[in-house]
Amino acid sequence: MKTREKTLFDDGATSAVESVSEFTRRVKTLLESGIRPGWVRGEISNLRAQASGHVYFSLKDAGAQLSAVLFRGDAARQSVKLRDGAQVVVYGEVSVYEARGQYQLIVRAVIEDGVGKLQREFEALKARLAAEGLFAAEKKRALPALPQTVGFITSPTGAAAQDFVRILKRRDWRGRVIILPAKVQGEGAAAEMIAMLKLAEELAIFDLLVIGRGGGSIEDLWAFNEELLVRAVAASAVPIISAVGHEIDFTLCDFAADVRAETPSAAAELISSEFVAGVERVERASETMHSALQDAVVRAAERLDHARSRLRLLSPDAQIEQGFLRLDDLSNRLWAALRSDVQTRQGQLADARAALARVSPETRVQLESHRLLSLWKRLQAASPASVLNRGFAIVRDEQGMPVQKKAAVRKGQRLVNQFADGEVRVTAD
Repeated sequence: MKTREKTLFDDGATSAVESVSEFTRRVKTLLESGIRPGWVRGEISNLRAQASGHVYFSLKDAGAQLSAVLFRGDAARQSVKLRDGAQVVVYGEVSVYEARGQYQLIVRAVIEDGVGKLQREFEALKARLAAEGLFAAEKKRALPALPQTVGFITSPTGAAAQDFVRILKRRDWRGRVIILPAKVQGEGAAAEMIAMLKLAEELAIFDLLVIGRGGGSIEDLWAFNEELLVRAVAASAVPIISAVGHEIDFTLCDFAADVRAETPSAAAELISSEFVAGVERVERASETMHSALQDAVVRAAERLDHARSRLRLLSPDAQIEQGFLRLDDLSNRLWAALRSDVQTRQGQLADARAALARVSPETRVQLESHRLLSLWKRLQAASPASVLNRGFAIVRDEQGMPVQKKAAVRKGQRLVNQFADGEVRVTAD
């Protein structure tokens, strides 16, 4: 059972106390029944098309703003393409959305009414500044490839600054970002951004400046179309990127800046692109250098092993060992030759004894035996081995021929001295 309280005011009048819903419903009834459907002229802004097919926007002029909605069925019948900045005439009726206590215009028909006032101002100023050469391509400066200090003129609390810094951090950019705080919407926004441009030039620490904000309607972005700001951007001594978050439409600052980025995030990617590419080149070079170093180490190790093997063969110890081996071999060959010669002579002697025994008498044999024995002893005394055993040495040249005279020896000539117990190599002094 609905109850109403009575209150007494100073004039003695009484009135019922209504709930918010009751009061709003009464306002809804009064507005919807008291205001007949009609035509309204205005400029579209804050256009939002929902997935449901409904279209929400505002109609505005210089003095007021009106919320409007075009429901799916009505929207499908319209031939006019709705866009921010379009000047239109709409037909509809007033309705109150009770949940918010907000009145709005339910639009049933839309007729195009020419270009909006702001759009006309935009085109006129753009044409005038372009005629002055303010947007000339030859005035554009190349951005520094690796800027160390970047200034971002934007609202410090806006999503644009956060997205800008987040992209740079994600790409591991190593420079410095300084946010130059300024309003980016509404009255005084252009003046604050101009002040930040002047401050940036006075500080003289910036390699690059970015000016921008997130997206919005043409009204929200209008500060970036104001002539004083556009001229300040064009006259900046520091290269500037215009990064107003609207991918389709342009602001005049986009034309005046050296480079236009579609969004603040795109500006961050543009600034860090050369750095990221440089890091990738360094990583590739590092990998190539590491691989080349490994190959060089392997090749050097192989050359070292080969050099060690050659060094072992050419070392004095190895040469001495080879000399000993050769000396032993020559000594063995010499003794073998002497033994063979002695054995041959002994065989010949035995043969002679046998022949003598056959043809001579015993006495003659004995005499001849004594004489033969004497000859044999003389032979032994004259043999090389006997001479060597008595302390003498045989001097031979490099060809193994005996050297018989001093005059046959040259200074520095290599000689071999043969002793009874071996050979010694010498050099003539």
